[in-house]
Amino acid sequence: MTQSYLLAIDQGTSGTTCLIMDLDLNIIAKGYTEFPSVYPQNGWMEQSSEDIWQSTLSSIEQALKKGQINPGDLAAIGITNQRETTILWDRKTLKPVAPAIVWQCRRTRDLCRDLKKRELEPVFHQKTGLLLDPYFSGTKIRWILDEYDLHQKARKGEIKFGTVDSFLLSRLTGGKEHATDFTNASRTLLFNLKTLQWDQELAEYLQVPTQVLPEIKSSNALFGKTRGVGVLPDGIPITGILGDQQAALFGQAAFLPGEAKCTYGTGAFIMMNTGYEFVLSDSGLLTTVAWDIDGNTEYCLEGSAFVAGAAVQWFRDNLGLISYSAEIEELAAKVEDSGGVFFVPALSGLGAPYWEPDARAVFWGMTRNTNKNHLARAVLDGIALQNFTLLKSMESAARREIKQLKVDGGAAANNLLLQFQADILQKTVYRPENLEVTAYGAAAIAAMGAGIINSRKQIKAKIKFDRNFEPGMDKERVLYYTDYWEKIVKKSYI
Repeated sequence: MTQSYLLAIDQGTSGTTCLIMDLDLNIIAKGYTEFPSVYPQNGWMEQSSEDIWQSTLSSIEQALKKGQINPGDLAAIGITNQRETTILWDRKTLKPVAPAIVWQCRRTRDLCRDLKKRELEPVFHQKTGLLLDPYFSGTKIRWILDEYDLHQKARKGEIKFGTVDSFLLSRLTGGKEHATDFTNASRTLLFNLKTLQWDQELAEYLQVPTQVLPEIKSSNALFGKTRGVGVLPDGIPITGILGDQQAALFGQAAFLPGEAKCTYGTGAFIMMNTGYEFVLSDSGLLTTVAWDIDGNTEYCLEGSAFVAGAAVQWFRDNLGLISYSAEIEELAAKVEDSGGVFFVPALSGLGAPYWEPDARAVFWGMTRNTNKNHLARAVLDGIALQNFTLLKSMESAARREIKQLKVDGGAAANNLLLQFQADILQKTVYRPENLEVTAYGAAAIAAMGAGIINSRKQIKAKIKFDRNFEPGMDKERVLYYTDYWEKIVKKSYI
């Protein structure tokens, strides 16, 4: 039997994508399955872990069927995932003990405020590179333990915690493995970036027993082998795990310090590689692990905007002004600009560099002449202007200019958005032919873990760009947009 293919599992916020790739990292087939989210209260967001698992199985089956691939021909599996989403499950049955709390969920605001009042944010920031915000997993774990009275079971080791990668790994290996990689561990508020271990002091502050935490491994480690999955034979090695944004950075071959990417998904995420240098930001950016390969840890700075593509979905589903997401570009292209209308996409609060969980979305500057075309244009502009603030903060923190920006994600198909992004940043924006960069990164790290690929040059050589967007806006116009944006964004949380 010839093991000639790789399986990349990209478990995202609204669905799961699975790619079958050959050993040269060419896409052979794709499967995709959506699943729902639930919003029990304003600002809350949760999912069924079983839905996540079933969507994964469905997408694997689809990809294998479309590519006419014998599952026994899979050489290795790579996993990438929505990161801070928090799952707790029973150690023996592998059944979840509570709904999965999604990274966008804001239910732990009060807990974060209490920790800040105790003046603990500097401690968390120095150790983890993160801030005390409901975004991260640590306070979500604590909330579940409190709400479902699980502290005693947690201390006995009867339940396990994981970000989505750990949960999938546990299911894929029939419960034999409970592990994560450095990138996902670094998003929990429990991982010390200096010692590269779980931090006992932080666990005590959060009242999270360390018995529930997974083993931490290098991103290209052997995490385990499939067992009892059904759609896959036993024994396929799982040799790579990366959080979704790190997988995109890896998939964009942003391997050198100063190289950066932006993923336009549900949110927008800019990452800048800082190499082996551990850079702490005092301007609201996050310091996180880019990847750990064979015990060598590299870092990056990250700016996270909670809402990007989700703003287009809101424009479609809640306002009903378009019938499908891509239609927003058609609508926006009917006007030369937004007609003086600005949009702050704070539909789930504001992430970096503001970190205002109570911020609210704002349309500003509407007149009697404003129509839906202007609103569509303002939504796209708002997504790009968020990224402007993030990137400028990043350059300042790293004391390094980003020469160009590589982009990916679903909304990166929008030409109008990317042209405005290039104009505002005054930088060239590069869009690859393959927008499935996150899954590509998962396949690439798994190929390294399996010894199929031994050089990053091989990964970089495979990337081809579909289009480059060159800045064309005059500087006076750029200043108008950026100066006004800073004034308007403050109105969303004053």
